[in-house]
Parts: sequence; C-alpha cells; structure tokens
Amino acid sequence: MKTQHVFTMLMAAVLLVALSGPALADNYTDTIDVYKKSEAVQPFFKSAYGYAVFPTIGKGGLGIGGAYGKGQVYKKGKVTGEASLVKVSIGWQAGGQAFSQMIFFEDKRAYDEFTSGEFEFDASASAVAITAGVQAKAGTEGASAGASAGPATGKQAKANYYKGMVVFTHAKGGLMYEAAIGGQKFNFTPKE
Repeated sequence: MKTQHVFTMLMAAVLLVALSGPALADNYTDTIDVYKKSEAVQPFFKSAYGYAVFPTIGKGGLGIGGAYGKGQVYKKGKVTGEASLVKVSIGWQAGGQAFSQMIFFEDKRAYDEFTSGEFEFDASASAVAITAGVQAKAGTEGASAGASAGPATGKQAKANYYKGMVVFTHAKGGLMYEAAIGGQKFNFTPKE
C-alpha cells in the first residue's frame, strides 16, 4: 500500500509540473528559441519538413513512473495542430524532472506518421539531450540531470534521423535517472 501511495504522490507531482502553466504562444516561441541556439539543432530547423514542440513535459517515478505534456505541431513553420504526450514506464527509475522536447520530421512521410492521430515511439528510440548551464550529464542513451540556466549548447552529441524523426530534449529542472523516449504515446488534433 505504501508503494501505491508514493506512486500516486509522484504522479500528482508530474501532472502538477506539466499543468502548472498553460502552454501559451510565448512558451512555444521561447522553447523554439532555446533550441535554435543549439548548434546540434540548428541544421534541423533549416531542413526539416516539420516539427513538434513540447514546452514543458513533467515526468516522475519510483519504480513505476509517467510523463505528460502538451505541444504544437508545425509544418513548414505554420501551426497545424496540437499534440499531447503520455508515457507510463516500469523499471529502474527514481525522481522527477521537467523538460522540453522537440521532434523534427525529416519528410512528409514522417510528418504524416506522427500526425496520423496516435503515434508511439518504439523501445529503440532515444533522444539527444542538449545541455545548458549546470546540467550534469547528457547523451544519446544516458541520463540527464540537473537544472538548466542559460542557452542550450548541444555540442556534446551528433544527431541523426531515426525512421524519419529526431528528438531533442532540454532539462528545465529536477533530477531523474531515465532518459529513454521509447513508449512515449502521442495524440494529434488538427487545427480547425
């Protein structure tokens, strides 16, 4: 019963972080600006067919964990709809973290796959963590931890498309060991 109580408290904290502020237009612009400052991300802004932006994703867990966030999807620089991200995970993990995430779509096929309604990353998918300020460690398959303060550098990792998509994350605060994106589920709602 105690484990269930801890899990409930952690999930409540995740949702509180994710919902603590509505994702306003300025949050999207600010998030995009952070990624545009990263040398690792800049080429993708120039060549990608489209991208999805999640200004704040909250995640937390202790054995069982979860993540949640809301975002917008863009095609050729124009908003085409909204997306939500949900992830439930079981395994070694502890802590909580808030981060932003961008997903770039290499071509129309990748964009269409993501915006088909429901999309999920498979277990082999991973993200490239761009660093800023005092972030402890980042990599394509490692953990990221610490608070971010300042512009993102992204000099530590080279990113490539995997199945037409590449994912970047940027820690905003918290401490958590678990950086895999496999199992993230997305729902897309087109703009009216």
